[in-house]
Amino acid sequence: MPYCESPQHLGRSQNKALPVLIALLQNSATHVEAWLSSPVELLISQTLCWVHNDLDQVDFSSYLLKVCGQEEVLQNKHSLGSHEYVQNCRKWENEITLQLLSHSTMRRDLARTVSHSSHLFATHGHQLHQPALHVQKTLYKTADRVVQTLKNLCCGLDEVETQAITEAVKRLRHSVNLPRTHSPKVGTPHTHTHGIVWIKDVPLTPTCSDCVDGVHILGTVETCIVLFCCSYEKYFLMCSLTHNGKNLFKPVQSKRVGTYKSFFYHIKWDELINFPIAVAVLPLESILSLTLFGVLYQNASGSPDSNKQRKAPELLGKVSMPLFDFRRLTASLCVCVCVPSIGCCLMDNIFYHVSSPSVCFGSVSRLKRADHQLLWDHRLHCRKHHPSSLPKVLASVPSWDWASMAHIHSLLHHWPPLPPVTALELLESKFADTEVRNVAVSWIEKSSDDELTDYLPQLVQALKFECHLKNGLVMFLLSRAQGNINIAHYLYWLLKDAVQDPAWGRRYERVLGALLCLCGVKLRAELEKQTNLVTLLGAVAERVRQAGGSTRQVALQEGLENVQNFFQRNSCRLPLSPSLVACSFFNSNAVPLKLALVNADPLGEEINVMFKVGEDLRQDMLALQMIRIMDRIWLQEGLDLRIVNFKCISTGKDKGMVELVPSSDTLRKIQVEYGVTGSFKDKPLAEWLRKYNPAEDEYEKASENFIYSCAGCCVATYVLGICDRHNDNIMLRSTGHMFHIDFGKFLGHAQMFGSFKRDRAPFVLTSDMAYVINGGERPTSRFQLFVDLCCQAYNLIRKHSGLFLNLLTLMTSSGLPELAGSQDLKYVFDALQPHNTDAEATIFFTRLIESSLGSVATKFNFFIHNLAQLRFSGLPANDEPILSFSPKTYTLKQEGRILHASIFSFQKRYNPDKHYVSIVVSMFRHLSGCALTARSRLPACPLCADVPPQQTQHPLPALECDLVYTFFHPIARDEKTEEPPLSPTSGRVEGEVKLSVSYRNSNLFIMVMHIRDLVSEEGTDPNPYVKTYLLPDPHKTSKRKTKISRKTRNPTFNEMLVYSGYSKETLGLRELQLSVLSAESLRENYFLGGITLRLKDFDLSKETVKWYKLTAVPYF
Repeated sequence: MPYCESPQHLGRSQNKALPVLIALLQNSATHVEAWLSSPVELLISQTLCWVHNDLDQVDFSSYLLKVCGQEEVLQNKHSLGSHEYVQNCRKWENEITLQLLSHSTMRRDLARTVSHSSHLFATHGHQLHQPALHVQKTLYKTADRVVQTLKNLCCGLDEVETQAITEAVKRLRHSVNLPRTHSPKVGTPHTHTHGIVWIKDVPLTPTCSDCVDGVHILGTVETCIVLFCCSYEKYFLMCSLTHNGKNLFKPVQSKRVGTYKSFFYHIKWDELINFPIAVAVLPLESILSLTLFGVLYQNASGSPDSNKQRKAPELLGKVSMPLFDFRRLTASLCVCVCVPSIGCCLMDNIFYHVSSPSVCFGSVSRLKRADHQLLWDHRLHCRKHHPSSLPKVLASVPSWDWASMAHIHSLLHHWPPLPPVTALELLESKFADTEVRNVAVSWIEKSSDDELTDYLPQLVQALKFECHLKNGLVMFLLSRAQGNINIAHYLYWLLKDAVQDPAWGRRYERVLGALLCLCGVKLRAELEKQTNLVTLLGAVAERVRQAGGSTRQVALQEGLENVQNFFQRNSCRLPLSPSLVACSFFNSNAVPLKLALVNADPLGEEINVMFKVGEDLRQDMLALQMIRIMDRIWLQEGLDLRIVNFKCISTGKDKGMVELVPSSDTLRKIQVEYGVTGSFKDKPLAEWLRKYNPAEDEYEKASENFIYSCAGCCVATYVLGICDRHNDNIMLRSTGHMFHIDFGKFLGHAQMFGSFKRDRAPFVLTSDMAYVINGGERPTSRFQLFVDLCCQAYNLIRKHSGLFLNLLTLMTSSGLPELAGSQDLKYVFDALQPHNTDAEATIFFTRLIESSLGSVATKFNFFIHNLAQLRFSGLPANDEPILSFSPKTYTLKQEGRILHASIFSFQKRYNPDKHYVSIVVSMFRHLSGCALTARSRLPACPLCADVPPQQTQHPLPALECDLVYTFFHPIARDEKTEEPPLSPTSGRVEGEVKLSVSYRNSNLFIMVMHIRDLVSEEGTDPNPYVKTYLLPDPHKTSKRKTKISRKTRNPTFNEMLVYSGYSKETLGLRELQLSVLSAESLRENYFLGGITLRLKDFDLSKETVKWYKLTAVPYF
């Protein structure tokens, strides 16, 4: 199965040859080295040199490289590093393992064949199953039985009673003088939540030449009105005509009527609604909306109290539909009105059109009418110089009537093509015009399959805004799904989930049916197997979730027997990805249901997944999609933040599957190894990483991964407003990669504890994270790198603010509870600060870092969560086979008995902080000579006291344990030595300062970013701040200062110092003097260093960012 990531920046290793293990056709393997920028076909030719002696007889194009363990192949014409699998191997530093295959040996079990084409229009399992009533005239001897059968038939058809049926029954009763009978108790009519509105005609030749004079509302068949008969006295409809979400005319109200009963309860208006608008000027995408209101009885007793205030009518339901059909004609309409009755959910009734919030912050929505007109008047200028402004221009069109359409469409067709991501905005609900949407689809068609997969959820939601079912967007999605199995697979599960939409379920059901007809018999059978597996897992997970205590394991084992039987019959691809094929499972945990699946590929590793029930995973899917798009943007700009991307798919209402990231633990599990108060300590994360990365170079690599991934997490969680952050939904991989899970709260919807927000900091950045970043307790230049990474990543995302706002806007109609309207989108708009410059945004995010790091609430939140989990599960037992301070365990059997152990001397160390280590000398029976071991920590028991030889015949039991023997062997943490730092002396100047110098609008901007490697008097940490002057300045009016950073030699400021009202000529005659001083409370501030810069040496037409060495310049 081919899969290839879009070409993007290959990062820091693109010029480095990587080892690749390739399994050959003869069950052998070979190692080759390949460059990430090399095409895959070059790697194939290198491999074939090991297989064939005579390459002249070999057709290189007939071979492929398959990913071991996955049903994916690399694209021969693409570079090796452009594939997602290779990028993940680089990220985890895993070996790249591939398998050489010929085209003839490739699996083609999902491919469509010619024979499948004859079945394209065959029906599948997504039809409306109606009861088959074989009615024969001979069965009914009387008219009463005919009426009774007709009632049963209407009940079987969702209790639909048409006007024709009502009139026919009346005539039949009258002809034989049948009395009226009660409605049969078929089904559960009291749970229905819909009605049928019959609109007789919308004539194109109205009685008045300039108005729509024929919206003829005959009546409704309201099977749910029985619920409201005791509450509502009268009912009325509010009718409106809209286009692009705006009313074309003031809504018109029908008369107020009561109910009557035939088979079921009815409301009958039989009224003609007039709209004084000429039919000829109506846009073809005009929408007729009907809103049903109920007028409450004034009191329960039926005697109205004139002293009480009259209650307002209540909204009972709403429906919208196109005024013209797909043939551009009007006709008699029958539509469903959903009525949200008490205690039940909306049923699957088709709504032909619905308006969602149309929001585009910072663009058209905040413009006044005059600004709209100005934008429209300058549309030709926008077309030439700002082509990406097309959505804003179209949103400013004064009128969409027939007279304007020719000019609008001409402008559209002469507009330069937009990038696919920009064209997505034209699929929002505010653009109803069919031609606009078709042009947008034609531009989106240019996107690659991988880009299309990234934005597929939004395209599926955009189907709701199409006026008719047959449209360009549906045809485009089906066409691309037919050519790519990944797209077909992902589209299937998105549609499968969307079928549950109460308003749009039937539209999605039809699109899903078309997809299943097109995809072929084999893929359809595979998708059916996946659906059966999901049903089995859902039943097991729900049963286990409802079981309590000791019965859970019993319920789990009983349920998994069915899963095992399923795998015994066949292997199955997973909903997470069609490339993952499982054939069995190893084991499972109970809650949540975690499975270790056997990979069907013998060369592949096990597949670890989690199946969740009781949680809506659509929000997790959206959050992970946004993070994945952020990561792609960063990579395209050459910034690799080592983001951990894992898969998540919703497979139905409140259930779904999540990929598990191997070799990772939650922060809570790491911290509680140091007790329930471990979240208040600084070293747990660093020591946990040290445990899995004992060598110094391994630990440095893990620390680097932590710095980069932590920066990415901070930016992503802030922009998306990810809340409910505690130490059980933040995870750390043994390689140092940090990532977040469980996105049940986002867009600023914080978890509340009573009336208090649990998430008080902008994002999670705690002192134990800072300890890993700094490499110790003191701030270092590594933290400055972290700040720079955060600010760079933040500014890169800000450049694509429109993309993220558009993607989220398209999802406002998806039914996510925390993405329902403009206020939710406003959070992202405010977080992105789109109107600020990069420098202002850098300052802004630096303050957020300081606020997050200084927040005590985050650690306290972690502590409270530790207590809550301790109540249910207790402190975790550490069943790891390795010790916290050593990667290898030593035993009595290996070394022999300890003959002698004592402390020989002490040493002073300085990394990461000043501390002392003990030099321990030890002798073992099986080893010759003495062993010297450095230990930074000694146990609180007398293990290191002198052990006389005579006691070794009868040793203490404690001295025989593995912990003692491992303690007396070297570990990388304590064996590394370093030179002591030079003690600074008074008057000595060292260090560097990083500045950004720019000029615009007669203002000189000096951003003081970082200072590193300062020295101070007596070796103490200074309290540095920066002071600047523009010289000459005899009156010292140009003095500017930063804030003070406390107790650090590596301060980060990111503060802007501004000099206003200076021309470039004037600045060319000035010098910038910068001084770094230490603020002291009990004595005079003292000088740490400074620089003098001649401004004429700067190109003020562009920004200059540079490190400058501090010197002992004369202090002004």
